[in-house]
Order: sequence, then structure tokens, then C-alpha cells
Amino acid sequence: MKDPIAEAVRTADRDRYLAALYAPAERRADLMALYAFNTEIAGIRDRIREALPGEIRVQWWRDIIASGDGSGGGHPLAAALLRTIAAHDLPLAAFDAYLEARIFDLYDDPMPSRTDLEGYCGETASAMIQLSALVLDPAAAAGTADLAGHAGCAQAIAGLLRLVPLHRRRGQCFLPRDMLAAVGTSPEAFVSGGDEVAAARAVAAMTALGCEHLTTFLAGAGSLPQSLRPAFLPAALAAAYLAAIARDPSAVLRRGAEISTVRRHWLLLRAASGRWPAPFPLT
Repeated sequence: MKDPIAEAVRTADRDRYLAALYAPAERRADLMALYAFNTEIAGIRDRIREALPGEIRVQWWRDIIASGDGSGGGHPLAAALLRTIAAHDLPLAAFDAYLEARIFDLYDDPMPSRTDLEGYCGETASAMIQLSALVLDPAAAAGTADLAGHAGCAQAIAGLLRLVPLHRRRGQCFLPRDMLAAVGTSPEAFVSGGDEVAAARAVAAMTALGCEHLTTFLAGAGSLPQSLRPAFLPAALAAAYLAAIARDPSAVLRRGAEISTVRRHWLLLRAASGRWPAPFPLT
């Protein structure tokens, strides 16, 4: 019988699902609980169209996590997440910060600045990596917070760029206002599609930021112990997505960015064995 929590991750977040398969069998269920929680919160806007009911749902999660109620209020995913938190003594503050950051998703306010974007990435994708590392090997995880920060920023930026077509249809703009201004456009113009040449320049600038974080991560990735690699594996896929976007920034405005299933498996296998992708030039 299939595990519904793992199946939810497989359906909604294939990259993390495949990465989790490289973890020891006794740790996979806990990683899947974390990743299913991530997909649950990230998908609130798709299921609840109004911001206020969305905030109520976020608050429900905040309350149930803070309560420590092992039953999860009758919610199977919440119960699994609380078991994972208890089993690995995961910091509740990280979940609170994660949920606070995700409130941004519920509104159409533009991302104000690069600093705000990096903070958002740090509280979401980077936090997921660090929490996963704590599940896998808490002693080793203590020294990888900086690597998790950069890997998460690269992963999140690649993900946000891949979702540009969806976000523009919604009226959302995750590209920072100051970055857009630097290339001669604005959040409003980016969302409306009024100047696709400037929009492509903005995508290129955002890609460069993702590559900056990726390069910093890759410089230290070789020092990661094997026990922690599964937590960081999605960064290997982020490298491929960012490389594809860098080759043609305008294409992401129309169709996002994908890599083949075969290449995805190959990149994960290589990174799991310690062969991380090499940084690539943008010029």
C-alpha cells in the first residue's frame, strides 16, 4: 500500500521526492513529512483564493505545531510532521519563521528588494534543507547552516523563475522591485507583459543572483558528509534549471524551465556520490 504522504510529495514536488530516496530508509518517512508540509503550505494559494482564509489556514498550522498535539488535530500530515519534530527535536522557531514567510505568497504585493527575496528564500527553501539535515545527521548538520542558506537561495530562485508564467497570470511578482528598476522596468510592467525585452533582462538578473548563491554553495559542497547529501541534492537540479534559464532568459516568460527525467536522475545520482555540478559562467 502506498504511503499517501510520500505520494503527495511525489506528485507535487518530484525533485525533493527523488532526493529523499537517497536517504537511509529509516529517515525517509520523516523527510517526506517535512516535504509534504512544504507542498501543503506552498499550495494554499491554489486551494484558497482569498488571502484572509489563507492566513487562517497558515495560523492553524502555526497553532498545531506550537501545541505539540501528537494527534495533529486529526490531520494525518500534521500528525506525521509532529512525530518528525518530536523524534528529531526540530526547532519550532524554524517552522514559525517558515509560515510567516509563506504569508507573502497569499498576496499580490511585489517583492521589495533583493534583501527581502534572500530572506524569503532563507526562511523557506534554506530552512527545509537545514531541517532535513537535522533529520539525517544532527551532529553534522550543525556546521552546514551557511551552505544550506546558499543552496536554498539557489533552489528557491530557480523555482520562482520556473513559475514566472503562473505568477504573472496571478498578478504576482517575486522578482525584487530594486532588481526590476535596475534593468528599466517595474513589477507592474513585468506582470502585465508590456515590455518583454526588459522582462527578459530582469529574468537574467534574477538568474545571476541564483547562480551567485549556487557558486558559493558548490565551492563548499565537497565538504558535505555523505550522511547529509540527500538534504542538499535538489541544489544539483537547481544548477541545471538555472543553466537552462541563463541560455534563454526570455523563454522562461512563456513556458518556465524543465529538464528531462533522465537528466534529473543522472544529476541526482552524481551529486549523491559526491560529484556536484561545476559552476558555470553566465557570459
